[in-house]
Amino acid sequence: MSVLVTGGAGYIGSHTVRALVEAGESVVVIDNLSTGFSAYLPEGVALFIGDAADENLVEGVIAAHAVESIMHFAGSVVVPDSMRDPLAYYRNNTMTTRSLLNAAVKCGVGRFIYSSAAAVYGNPDQLPVPEHAPTRPLSPYGSSKLMTEIMLHDTASAHGMKYVVLRHFNVAGADPKGRLGLSTVGATHLLKVAVEVATGQHAKIDVFGTDYPTADGSCIRDFIHVSDLAQANRAALSYLRSGGASVTLNCGCGHGHSVLETIEAVRRVCGRNFSVQHAPRRPGDIMTMIADTSLIRATLDWTPQYDDIETIATHALTWEWKLSRERQVDEQHAASA
Repeated sequence: MSVLVTGGAGYIGSHTVRALVEAGESVVVIDNLSTGFSAYLPEGVALFIGDAADENLVEGVIAAHAVESIMHFAGSVVVPDSMRDPLAYYRNNTMTTRSLLNAAVKCGVGRFIYSSAAAVYGNPDQLPVPEHAPTRPLSPYGSSKLMTEIMLHDTASAHGMKYVVLRHFNVAGADPKGRLGLSTVGATHLLKVAVEVATGQHAKIDVFGTDYPTADGSCIRDFIHVSDLAQANRAALSYLRSGGASVTLNCGCGHGHSVLETIEAVRRVCGRNFSVQHAPRRPGDIMTMIADTSLIRATLDWTPQYDDIETIATHALTWEWKLSRERQVDEQHAASA
């Protein structure tokens, strides 16, 4: 029996695949490699290059590998992009999941773990935000995630499927052993951009909005280490296998750091200053988002291990230096060819 991981060669997916393999799971991956890297998959993991919306492909993989659970990470994640091209997000996030669920139902897959996002809440009335808070997304990205949650709930109710929805907060960092990290060119994650500036790849970092009613005027985010998130997905699978009921859970650390505080953490761990430029607010950005993590801690056998912002920044910076060195080597080889 196997676990199918869609988007398994991407940032969160590849960390989760490795966590599953290290726990002794049989894993198969579907990824179109638009933002993923096949080299980051552990040896022996079967990769099918294609789209998770391709029902024929998905059904064939499920049948060939005796898939009994699906973890779904494939999708688009950039809020400003969703504001510019909402239909692409409804296609790639919501419609793709509809096709994936249809294949899962036809093949009798009984467990589904979905990668949702804190963006479903919009600006919350209560902090930390609990799972029962109103969902009022401010962007097509958040709306596409919420639509998918509703669709998953209805599908599971109709067909006896059990699911865990993990609402990710701000995912950051890299594998502590330096094997994996965020490598997508043009990624907009705050810590990713900050460590790119710290390693000299950009001249400055823009802070979008410094006039919010927060302590320093910038947005506040709850950062969760990508390796902790990977373990949360593994714990969610164990929970479902043990007979757990379908559930929606926040996946964060339960405390927040402002954008400016996060940049200062990167400055401390890299030991150098770099330019910060204030820019206007962006449409769709949420002011403050901090997870109430009491339910996930009570439900899953899981506790975050890397919930210190400097630790997260250190792992992200270490990975970025590795990428920078690899690019330099590639450029030298290309120049001498």
